[in-house]
Order: sequence, then structure tokens, then C-alpha cells
Amino acid sequence: MAEVKTYTQAGFDALQKELDYLVNVRVEENKKEISTARAFGDLSENSEYDEAKQEQAKIHSRIDELREMIANAKVVDESQIDESKISVGSIVVVKCDKLGEKTYHIVGSYETDPKNGKISDASPIGLALIGAREGDTVIANVAKGALSLKVVKVTRAKD
Repeated sequence: MAEVKTYTQAGFDALQKELDYLVNVRVEENKKEISTARAFGDLSENSEYDEAKQEQAKIHSRIDELREMIANAKVVDESQIDESKISVGSIVVVKCDKLGEKTYHIVGSYETDPKNGKISDASPIGLALIGAREGDTVIANVAKGALSLKVVKVTRAKD
């Protein structure tokens, strides 16, 4: 049985958008690439054909992966998030002696974008923060050691 993954609405919508693009655009583009490559002649020595067929396999593999992810997705209703404690969809301001003040948006594991402050609920910092409340101090065990994080503020993403 496939593992259920948690997503914000934005993350789930991104999965659906990627699937739609692959099914309705890339598959058709790839069919044309294969057709054009076939026109070059002998398929046994046709690198363009081989590349187009490999791309076709990658596209269909990703389509299958996305369909499974969507079928097993749990979408967090961000309007129902309890702002008093941290969960997927929460925006958290923390203070750390080593990092200073940081703002994190806790998201599902396939939505991460650390450069933009989106961290996974399964990351060391995300795991430490889940369930914590404003004023709590948590310890996150990261690669470079333990980080003590004081939760300054907990809110939810606004649409």
C-alpha cells in the first residue's frame, strides 16, 4: 500500500498542474519528436530516435509517479489549522542563537523549497517544530549538531 503524504493546497495543485502539463503537452510533443526521428532512417543507428524513446519512458514514469502521489495525497485544509500549535501549513517564526530569527513555512515533503523558507514536516527542524506552540523551545538534531529553537510566532498561510 502506498504511503499517504501530506500536502498544502498549493503543493497539491502544483502536482496536478505538472501532471496536466505532462499528459496534455509533453506526451504530444514527444510523439512528434519520435515521428521526426523516425524520418531520419535506420532506427538501429538513430540516436535522435533513441533519445526520444528514452524521454518518452521518463515522461510516462513521471506521469505514473504523479498519479500515485495524487491518489495517496492528504491535503491540509489550511483554514482549519489550529494556529496555536505547529502543523503542516503553519508559518513559524523561530529564534535560534546560531541562526538568528528565521521564518519557516511547514509543508509536505514534496513541496520543500528551503531557499524560500519552505521546509518539510519530515526535515529535522520540521519534525522538531510539529506540535510545538508559541513560546515553546524545541531541539532539532541537524547534521551539524543540535539547534535550540524558540517558537516566537505561529500563524497560517493566507490565500
